[in-house]
Amino acid sequence: MTALTLKNVNKSFGDVHVLKDIDLEVEKGEFVVFVGPSGCGKSTLLRVIAGLEDATSGEIRISGEVVNLTPPSKRGIAMVFQSYALYPHLNVRGNMTLALKQEGQPKAVIEERVQKASKMLNLEPYLDRYPSELSGGQRQRVAIGRAIVREPKLFLFDEPLSNLDAALRMNTRIEIANLHRQLGASMIYVTHDQTEAMTLADKIVVLRDGRVEQIGSPMELYNNPANQFVAGFLGSPSMNFFPAELVNDGDPRTLGIRPEDLFITDDGPLTARVSHVEKLGGDTNVIAHVNDHQITARLFGQHAVEEGQNLRLGFKPQSAYHFNNEGLRIT
Repeated sequence: MTALTLKNVNKSFGDVHVLKDIDLEVEKGEFVVFVGPSGCGKSTLLRVIAGLEDATSGEIRISGEVVNLTPPSKRGIAMVFQSYALYPHLNVRGNMTLALKQEGQPKAVIEERVQKASKMLNLEPYLDRYPSELSGGQRQRVAIGRAIVREPKLFLFDEPLSNLDAALRMNTRIEIANLHRQLGASMIYVTHDQTEAMTLADKIVVLRDGRVEQIGSPMELYNNPANQFVAGFLGSPSMNFFPAELVNDGDPRTLGIRPEDLFITDDGPLTARVSHVEKLGGDTNVIAHVNDHQITARLFGQHAVEEGQNLRLGFKPQSAYHFNNEGLRIT
């Protein structure tokens, strides 16, 4: 059964059209990530699915049922927020059990679900602690545990790792991926971080200005972007774009080359002047200018490249992406 179906969903705030004709299907057990720049509408779309905002038009179905007029508490969803949203006067156990108590669940059911969730999330030693006694990562795990115990039809995550430092983000990301595998649950995850999108998703939904630009698996979008926006958004460092005339390719308007596809060669078509070098140990990022166009080359290993140096850079023709005047990919 399809976990979520959106048909022509629109959302406006006054004269501002925020979501524009959104169509989407999320299959049961699928991990779907909404990604895009700030202001693209991804969090608004999540709130419309949750019922925290009303859709201006269109249809929202959860597990086959139309829920446009159904309040959030009756939609069978559980949401994990960026801010954790824990009750400071309740300990971990109290935060995890509150919603179940409000639903009138039997004590035995509540205890079973709390034990199961706390074991999954390694929270068993902390059940009697209060939020003020926990680290940021532990608080986020409590927020996730509070969602798990409800056994929802659909999990919604709104940038849950934004408040964590880089190392903790990676660890928690792995925990969420493991959790998805254990639960087999349908999950929708909002992030502005394309690394999170690439590593977590079964399916990525790329949004821009309230519209869906492309939907597909991480590798489908990375290898076969529909347009210049998607090509530039996915990948770190991001794809290089420059006029095709710089390499005497007169058919497309713009050429796209990923940083990892550039290499130093004596007879490359690009003459670049190095402006900055990032020596990362395993990789070397070389930021350079070709005429007035800044590009980045990601070189494997360590390289003796210095600022101000002139390099010749090449690439294999099959690694190039071609885009027309409207930014659409030419295949």
